[in-house]
Amino acid sequence: MREEQNIHNLATLQPDYMGLIFYPASARYAERIDPVFLRTLPPDIMITGVFVNESQVGILEKVERYALKAVQLHGKESPEYCDSLRRMLNEQQYDIELIKAFGIDSDFQFEVLEKYDAAVDYFLFDTKTSGHGGSGIVFDWEVLQKYTLRKPYFLSGGIGLNELQLVNRMNDERLYAVDLNSKFETAAAVKDINQLSQAIQILRENNKTSDPC
Repeated sequence: MREEQNIHNLATLQPDYMGLIFYPASARYAERIDPVFLRTLPPDIMITGVFVNESQVGILEKVERYALKAVQLHGKESPEYCDSLRRMLNEQQYDIELIKAFGIDSDFQFEVLEKYDAAVDYFLFDTKTSGHGGSGIVFDWEVLQKYTLRKPYFLSGGIGLNELQLVNRMNDERLYAVDLNSKFETAAAVKDINQLSQAIQILRENNKTSDPC
């Protein structure tokens, strides 16, 4: 999300999470968003900063400036980086959820997640691409059968209205949230509120997942 009126309209749907991308190379880069405006949003919406290989100091600055409630790491951040960032956030008394994203394909080695398990609150499984998400492509969810940890995860990657019934049929209690992004855009960082209203209704009727936008 980036445009104030669009954010305001979406907030009326009360999504559980709302993402702001702080990655300059992204077409959705939220560089000009007003932190004062963000503080007018309902407090139960988890405003989430999305970062790609950002310095820990840079993340801390954004957490403070925008009153972030969650941080999503979408780059090549190591387990040591995640653990150090968590300790820094705790030292500053920020109660922040930490989400680590991974690009998934048929060759993904789920064993690499073991070293991240204690350092983050959630994983996010996205379609593996040469970029950092926003591909609009769905990966083969069957590969998640290889995921053996108990850590809850966000499901991402090209999910639109047509995929949501399939999501609701997934029998995995670790599926915590569904990332609704590019398939609901009319332009980069501009969401179709009517379609998102339908999507959130579908998900909440099933009452098993959160719905980040």
